[in-house]
Amino acid sequence: MKRAYNFNAGPTALPLAVLERAQKELTNFNNTGMSVMELSHRSKDYEDVHNRAKDLLKELMNIPDSYEVLFIQGGASLQFSMVPMNFLQSDKTAYYIETGAWSEKAIKEAKLFGKTNVIASSKEQNHNHIPKDYSLDHTAEDGAYLHITTNNTIFGTQWQDYPNSPIPLFADMSSDIMCKEIDVEKFSLIYAGAQKNLGPSGITVIIIKKDLLEQTPDNIPTMLKYNIHAKNNSLYNTPPTFAIYMLSLVLEWVKEQGGVKAIEETNRKKAAFIYDAIDNSNGFYKGHAQEDSRSLMNITFTLRDEEITKKFLTEAKEKGFVGLGGHRSVGGCRASAYNSVPLESCTALASFMDEFRKANS
Repeated sequence: MKRAYNFNAGPTALPLAVLERAQKELTNFNNTGMSVMELSHRSKDYEDVHNRAKDLLKELMNIPDSYEVLFIQGGASLQFSMVPMNFLQSDKTAYYIETGAWSEKAIKEAKLFGKTNVIASSKEQNHNHIPKDYSLDHTAEDGAYLHITTNNTIFGTQWQDYPNSPIPLFADMSSDIMCKEIDVEKFSLIYAGAQKNLGPSGITVIIIKKDLLEQTPDNIPTMLKYNIHAKNNSLYNTPPTFAIYMLSLVLEWVKEQGGVKAIEETNRKKAAFIYDAIDNSNGFYKGHAQEDSRSLMNITFTLRDEEITKKFLTEAKEKGFVGLGGHRSVGGCRASAYNSVPLESCTALASFMDEFRKANS
């Protein structure tokens, strides 16, 4: 079977080697005579999978011992509420930098729990850049935390350098975690839905400073307390065992590729092929994101009108390209080149873009 060129925004491509290994082990994992999906989450066989995923994440991201790694359900969208519920005290302010639809949703949820302040936004320019003109000096007076969304799937923008925040820096890294090397210690809390770079949907990874866990208030539901998940090794209730198993396989695959550094090198090559096709098109393709804010993960571009865009997407689909339609907020096209999208898919797309341009200019 010929594999599709999968550029879906999420859920998205998984490494073929991971899928084949999961297929091989599907009905008999580790000679148990059972699938991972059938194992008790209290069993030794599953416990090994669970802890392996945590250990690999710590190793690959160089996460210090002063942080906990948690696996929580509910996606990043639940984190929009859990974060302020746990850390927005009544006498404090939650500061946000607004860079797209997901940061807007995070802000909306935070307002339900306390005082918020949007200190910078790219909304007036349809989120085509990461704001740089802002000051954080005043946030030290009453700031509970500063929240950013590191990559914006809809608009194709990404933080290149993170803020030096005088208050705890929290980040939604759902769509670019492990796409490049980062210094985890710049952040007090990182959360990421798995369905872009880490595995299938159903699991959210949390990387949180241990001293933050002491701030969890008593008057919130048990399942929404970070410290409960930490105390129970993310096993307070039945976790999504198969999703965590797949996460562990993807992390093993990343390690086999040479780690995050090697993944980043490949990601930069992948993005460069597609951006070059845009930049060398004499305006046939127009990128949405400003060059200094361009995302490695989500490459957004438009064509001259709706008719030629529809033709582009139709011909692309016929050639095996999937998921290239842009979000209605931007229109046009979007190629999501997450970690597991092969380099060959990106070179094939760049070639198709060149051929289509020449045939339709």
